[in-house]
Amino acid sequence: MPASSAPARRESPLLDVFIGPEGIYPGTRWLIYLALAFVVFQVEGWLLVSLRSHLGVLEWRMTVEASMMLAAILPGFAMARIEQRPFGDFGLPPRRAFRRNFWIGTLWGIVSLSILMVVLRFAGVFAFGSLALHGARIWKFGAYYAAFFLITAFFEDFLMRGYSQWVLSRGMNFWPTAALLSCTFGAIHGSNPGEAKTGLVAAGCIGFFLCLTLRRTGDLWWAVGFHMAWDWGESYLYSVPDSGSILPGHLLNSSLHGPEWLTGGSVGPEGSYLVFVVIGALWVLFARAYPEVKYSER
Repeated sequence: MPASSAPARRESPLLDVFIGPEGIYPGTRWLIYLALAFVVFQVEGWLLVSLRSHLGVLEWRMTVEASMMLAAILPGFAMARIEQRPFGDFGLPPRRAFRRNFWIGTLWGIVSLSILMVVLRFAGVFAFGSLALHGARIWKFGAYYAAFFLITAFFEDFLMRGYSQWVLSRGMNFWPTAALLSCTFGAIHGSNPGEAKTGLVAAGCIGFFLCLTLRRTGDLWWAVGFHMAWDWGESYLYSVPDSGSILPGHLLNSSLHGPEWLTGGSVGPEGSYLVFVVIGALWVLFARAYPEVKYSER
């Protein structure tokens, strides 16, 4: 082959995100997905304006969270048509919905958070306190927050580790994409009231760990279960701040007291330095329990 006709070598794999050999390039397809998500969310916002005065605080919070979930997931179906592949290839195959991976992820989420809270208790910086709810309200709010954080998990995991991870991996490969999206995941938590730098780093690290679970299980169901259980445990079961927010209707009158590096301060346990020990342990244990790579990059 003459030298003049040889294909030009790319200087950086980052170029492959927007410059591909044929068709619509991965970066362009990602921007189309984000644009569709933005349009869906705006349309939903216009439709929800008339409902605001008719809904209570908890109902409104659930409605807004559901609208964000739909804004993230519905464009995935449009992109499935463009990509000419099943929607399930983007991390949420319906045939695996709420099956073994989901429930194992849920168990890992609540157990890992419980270990962290018990350590904080023995360190003398966390107190369980008394029950804040009684009777049927315990089950009512428990179920409400289970549904709420399931929706949150669908929204955040599909947005950051669903189609975005799948399409950008075609230009940047899996782990560079995972690192980029996990940093973004951590950064967007900066809009939460009471958040701090340690909490942002922790959120990014948890997001990166969830990318490992995607790669080793082949889908997002394990991550969704873990994500839901962790948030539910923080906000409802242990009744501590979750990414800087304390939600109404929590189970306990618990309290955190002591140095912020240990308690996480206004951020909650996600801002504690000990959370990085937990994340590191999760990474090692999960990698050993799931040694096989099952995520398809084709």
